[in-house]
Amino acid sequence: MIKHPERMSVLMVGASLEQNGGIATVEKLILKYIPEEIDIRHITSHDEGSVLHRIIVFIYALMKIVSQLLFQKVDIVYIHMSDGGSIIRKAFVSLIASLFRKAFIVHTHGAEFHVSYSRIPKLCKYILNQIFQQCQYFIVLSHAWQDYYISNLGLPKEKVLILPNPTELPDKVPLRSNTEKVNFLFCGRVGMRKGTFDLIKAFANLPQEILKTSYITIAGDGEIQEALVLVKELNLSNHINLVGWVNSDDRNNLLANSDVFILPSYNEGLPMAILEAMGWGLPIISTPVGGIPELVINHQNGLIVTPGNIKELSAAMALLIQDEQLRISLGTVARTNVEPYDINHYCCQLVEIYSSLAKFVKVEELHES
Repeated sequence: MIKHPERMSVLMVGASLEQNGGIATVEKLILKYIPEEIDIRHITSHDEGSVLHRIIVFIYALMKIVSQLLFQKVDIVYIHMSDGGSIIRKAFVSLIASLFRKAFIVHTHGAEFHVSYSRIPKLCKYILNQIFQQCQYFIVLSHAWQDYYISNLGLPKEKVLILPNPTELPDKVPLRSNTEKVNFLFCGRVGMRKGTFDLIKAFANLPQEILKTSYITIAGDGEIQEALVLVKELNLSNHINLVGWVNSDDRNNLLANSDVFILPSYNEGLPMAILEAMGWGLPIISTPVGGIPELVINHQNGLIVTPGNIKELSAAMALLIQDEQLRISLGTVARTNVEPYDINHYCCQLVEIYSSLAKFVKVEELHES
């Protein structure tokens, strides 16, 4: 067993903890549950707002990072990366860590990293690859993403670690038998990528006798007005409620009072929302994208449909509306399957990753002295 270093100091760089979304959720869980022998200090490198605001936040973050590296004890720089502009921002942070000869870990979450990366000019890709190849570890969310980053960024396999997202498991899950109306829950950014509009259309295609025994709650920010217009056009205002973004307590209340979780996405990393729903014993309807197929198994703990296939989505919803025993069975297995993703287990794995860099840290300390 690896002996954990005493008070290893980790500088975590990522999204604002006040931000909506999966990365901020993971960051907050890490800060809440990481063991005391790891001292983690968080620096916000991105926040929602105007372009000017985001630039100011990032410049301030770079100044704080350099200051910490110059004047504070930092053993590891731990970098959370998404897609889009996050790729460039985190390349800068990685370069700074490398220049200061610090061990650094890149933890990638981006559901559309492959889309963003494909648009980058060839020379820029080469430079980015060279920077990220200097990391000690590159953490990904699934085997599929591991294969992608090895192939496209030229990372050696031994550096690319799979660490699926964590979740807080509730102590008890509600009984969901003898349900008069089946409640579907969607949690995520409202828009095309998450399949929100497909969900609304699929629901509208259900026969009237099935439709009247079911209801959808859509929780999340994004293109809410567009979704409301579609709901009204399809005469679903009495069957679909868009509640906007919800805090963790309200989310848990929604999960406790739902019967099925649904997320028909086109691109994903490994959605925190699915992990949370499985923790609450909900069967899942989703798509085989990103890391989802490694978590949701068709007819074992959920139903898998093709992204954009409205007919398949309607059929899956109809099946779970009509078959209570199937709903309960899938949900029970979902809860069992998600137990290895508990945040306490996740933090133990993260500590082991940090601890495995202790040798590198000591070598660099000797070099500096």
